[in-house]
Amino acid sequence: MNFKDLTNQIDFNKGDGLVPAIIQDVKSQKVLMLGYMNKESYEKTIESGKVTFYSRSKQRLWTKGEESGNFLNLKDLSLDCDKDTLLIKVDPVGPVCHKGTDTCWEEANEASSIDFLLQLQQVITERKKNLSEKSYTASLFQKGINKIAQKVGEEAVELVIEAKDDNEDLFMGEAADLMFHYLVLLSAKGYSLEQVVALLETRHSK
Repeated sequence: MNFKDLTNQIDFNKGDGLVPAIIQDVKSQKVLMLGYMNKESYEKTIESGKVTFYSRSKQRLWTKGEESGNFLNLKDLSLDCDKDTLLIKVDPVGPVCHKGTDTCWEEANEASSIDFLLQLQQVITERKKNLSEKSYTASLFQKGINKIAQKVGEEAVELVIEAKDDNEDLFMGEAADLMFHYLVLLSAKGYSLEQVVALLETRHSK
């Protein structure tokens, strides 16, 4: 949906012209801060691509980073079921809190290892959609499922071979290669890592 299409759907009247805006890092999924928006600050946000709030203390529009340079670059946004709260996903420039911390809850804005795998899966999915793109991943999809499956088999054999030796770097390198090509194979077959995890959870509960 075009962000402008949401403008007339947001219920600004419920909060005396303001709605809460939850700010989340698009990569790490960490909640960074909470601010408030009126219709004008919302419109400025989608026009400029930089998150702009309405400052209740200063009684004016306030673009995050206008003084520090730590802007919140808009990547995505959605409206909740009651149409009175925004979830805004951003690519932050520098720390978000005015105290110099990554978040207003003094948490490090770091993705977990699992989060990174999900990010990698998303990149692979995007490569699958854009086969004309010049990338190794896109070239694998262009060659078809048989080639992808063959590549997974080759990487698995190489990992087994390295497991018999004591070279940690080579073993870990092959493990990473196998994981990457396994994710490509899942995508090629129309499945996701989440579905595999769900199956493992089902087995574990038995």
